[in-house]
This record gives sequence, C-alpha cells and structure tokens, in this order.
Amino acid sequence: MTSTTRPFWLSVFLDLPGTTFDPAVAFWAAVTGYSLSRLRGAHHEFGTLVPSVGDDYLRVQRVGDEAARLHLDVHVPDPDAAANRAVELGAAPLADPGLGYRVLRSPAGLTFCLVTHLSHTRPPATTWPDGNRSLIDQVALDLPQDMHDAEAAFWAALLHEPVRSFGDSEFSAIDRRPELPLRVLLQRLDEPTGPARAHLDLATDDVAAEVARHLALGA
Repeated sequence: MTSTTRPFWLSVFLDLPGTTFDPAVAFWAAVTGYSLSRLRGAHHEFGTLVPSVGDDYLRVQRVGDEAARLHLDVHVPDPDAAANRAVELGAAPLADPGLGYRVLRSPAGLTFCLVTHLSHTRPPATTWPDGNRSLIDQVALDLPQDMHDAEAAFWAALLHEPVRSFGDSEFSAIDRRPELPLRVLLQRLDEPTGPARAHLDLATDDVAAEVARHLALGA
C-alpha cells in the first residue's frame, strides 16, 4: 500500500475569483518569475505557472467564490488507493470526476486533490536583478487550537512523513524529502476554534528586498 499512496510530488492551486483572476495571475507570475501556460478547461479556467528550469508546482484556477484561497495537490501513483487511505485517516470524499484524480476534504475542512501528474525536478530559486533570490517554498496551514493536533497527525500520515516541532514555538512542520518542491508548515493559532486556513510562504536571502519587490508589484 505504501508504494501506491506515498506522494512523489506536491503542487498548489491558487483558486482565484473571476473578478480578480487576471491581475492576481499576473501578480503571482511576477512574484515567481514564472511564465503562464496557455489556459485550459472548458471555460479557460486552469493555468500553470511554468519555471524556466525544473517541473511546475504552482497552478491557478478561476473560481466563482468571492475570496481567493489555495489547495494542495498531492501527487501519488494511485489516487484511488490514496483516497481510500485518506478516508481511513479522517478525510471526507468530495468528488471522483472519473478523470484520474480525487477531491477530498481534510478533517479540519481543507480541500485537497490526489492526482497522478508526473513531476520530479524541483526548480531552483529565482535570482532577481538586484541579486536577491526567492522561491515559493512552503504551504502554511493555519489551524485553530481545537483542530491543530488532529490535522497535523492527518497530514503527517497522508504524506508518510513525521511532524517536527520547533521547541516551544507555535510552528511545526512535516518533514520534506529533498525532491519535493513544497514543505507543509503547521501553525497553531491563538484562536480556540474557527475555520482552518492556508497561505504560501516564500524563502529568500533578503527579506527587506523581497518585501519591497512585492509591494512594487501591488501587494
């Protein structure tokens, strides 16, 4: 079972409202330095941000919701077997489109997909004209206190890796194998209850320069 359900890649979908889709996609393309693929889907709702080196791991989707969000795609050899295991771990099935992928919801309510798209080469950081380097490096799951432990245990089991705590910090992370483009960070919020959320984190060797660059791009 492990060989068919152990992830070999992680990617993230930015689910963007139609009213802000074009400027949001332009922003993230500029933030990453990646090029936008040709849009696909019945309504041209899907796109991929393609790095110049390595395999893609960032995709965009036009959605009908008013608020932007994101979801993880977990790449596995057998989505059906992985979905069965995810349900055993506490996930709820949402959709089986019959197209080789499955849609589920984690115990804390975060949507994710199990897919088979083959990828294996992690892109390097982008070097900007001023010499600063940056890369979208992890997805942070922001978890209220009443669901943190169960959600952390779920993702650790789903990804077949242990959780590592950072001392007394509110942060912990699921171990990332070197070939994976994203790490899953877990943040225990001060909120006792409420909805789970997620956001992207970038790694950079110059935080001030990166903040200034993002602000200039419209952040």
